Amino acid sequence: MLLNLSKEHITAGKKFNRWLVPPAALAVHLSIGMAYGFSVFWKPLGAALTGADGKPVAACAAGATTFAEKIVGTGHALFATDCNWTQFDLGWMYTLFFVLLGCSAAAWGGWLERAGPRKAGLVAMLCWCGGLLISALGVHQHQLWMMWLGSGVIGGVGLGLGYISPVSTLIKWFPDRRGMATGLAIMGFGGGAMIGSPLATKLMSLFATHTDPGVWQTFVVLALIYAVFMTFGSLGYRVPAANWKPEGWTPPDQQHNRMVATRHVHLKNAHKTPQFWLLWLILCMNVSAAIGIIGAAAPMLQETFGGGLIGNPALTFADIKADEALTASAAAVGAGFVGLISLFNIFGRIGWATSSDKLGRRNTYFIFFVLGAMLYVCGTYAANHHQLALFLLVFCVIASMYGGGFATIPAYLADLFGTQFVGAIHGRLLTAWSTAGILGPVIVNYMHDVRLEAQIPYAEIYAPIFMTLAALLGVGFVANLLVRPVADKYFMSDSELAVEQQAGIKSKNESGQLALNDARTPGVMVKLAWLAVLIPISYGIWMTVQKAWSLFA
Repeated sequence: MLLNLSKEHITAGKKFNRWLVPPAALAVHLSIGMAYGFSVFWKPLGAALTGADGKPVAACAAGATTFAEKIVGTGHALFATDCNWTQFDLGWMYTLFFVLLGCSAAAWGGWLERAGPRKAGLVAMLCWCGGLLISALGVHQHQLWMMWLGSGVIGGVGLGLGYISPVSTLIKWFPDRRGMATGLAIMGFGGGAMIGSPLATKLMSLFATHTDPGVWQTFVVLALIYAVFMTFGSLGYRVPAANWKPEGWTPPDQQHNRMVATRHVHLKNAHKTPQFWLLWLILCMNVSAAIGIIGAAAPMLQETFGGGLIGNPALTFADIKADEALTASAAAVGAGFVGLISLFNIFGRIGWATSSDKLGRRNTYFIFFVLGAMLYVCGTYAANHHQLALFLLVFCVIASMYGGGFATIPAYLADLFGTQFVGAIHGRLLTAWSTAGILGPVIVNYMHDVRLEAQIPYAEIYAPIFMTLAALLGVGFVANLLVRPVADKYFMSDSELAVEQQAGIKSKNESGQLALNDARTPGVMVKLAWLAVLIPISYGIWMTVQKAWSLFA
């Protein structure tokens, strides 16, 4: 019998345990979150082809110095089989990941609301895992275009659908804890690389030979592992019946909290409201102000503190670069800093989002923007006065607010627009992430390179960059200040809402009500589901803590 993916089949009865849905969402997000960890493949892939002497052959873009020359080199690398790829060639996959994530979430968010999260989750699994298999073939055949198409394009679509598939479902199951619910799932996306990167490194070491770095085999194994996790996660999705609410919970009185809507805005009207575009700008500024710095965390720390990282403050980063052993020591500390930032990014997602249930979404974003700007000023002071501990604290908190912004925005949307189309609206809003993924790194990398070419000392490069990023947070603060409740004219009537709630549902009993499976969820099933995701999360945290310990060892 074919698996029933219809929306009425996954509508739960009153005895269903809603705590089974968060681990299902985590299983999907932990899998697709490996997109953040793809950089572990760059070095092995950059030396995949070796000559008769056992040394890596030249890169396709060897000798390229200008941006135009690098682009030409990448064009050659797409189809060449006799030269190696550079990080510039491979790094475009990151751009494809997050551009396609935003675009696919925006394009198919409406379909997701009609089809239900289970079907969307399974399609995401096919795209993400199928993309990994195509990439494996691309590595085996040394065809860069296949990697771009497989993981970058097809996998990027899987990222978009997998990212938003549980959002509206969790918000509907936890109207009393919207921030906590979305924070749990989106924490998984931030934690995917924390688990996947060390696993991929171990797999590559297992499969590697003197002529093969073991990357294509690793892609195949990861695809199989993620297929299992994403399939069981998707099958674990259930949606509550229309107008369901937790036992004993009373919806907030809108007269006392006008920022929490009790009605629903249709997807076709959401982008017509000023609130949508203000939230778009809020997310874009919050992400732009952090993503470029997080992406450059390791070199930023090494350039700013130089020999101070290895117990010799008299050495500058220029001195360290001239010594291979010193470079390796500083790089290890930089990797520890990246691990520490990853932990704060992950736990900031659940911590800030959960806090927003008490503080309110608008107030939470005010904290992000005000505290974030103050921290960038502190970061400038710490860099100028070589205060390493303060510098670490500043950027760990900034990383937590970066993650917290992602986790809080779905609940902010639900407060303003209602829950009926929040998944699809969230999908459209994620184009702000795609924009920020370009804007933030361009600002940081451009200002960095310009100041480096002007021969500014390494330790002084980042101060004006921090001030520029603080200014972006100021723009976000103003946008958040302008957010008001959505006007009545944009909300659906009760009859329009009833039609939308029945979309995709065909099976009803004689009284016209949806026929539900009212069997009680076994407690052991909930415990096993949580165990299945907590074990890999614990593994990832342990590996990351070990790496971060190099900062204090």
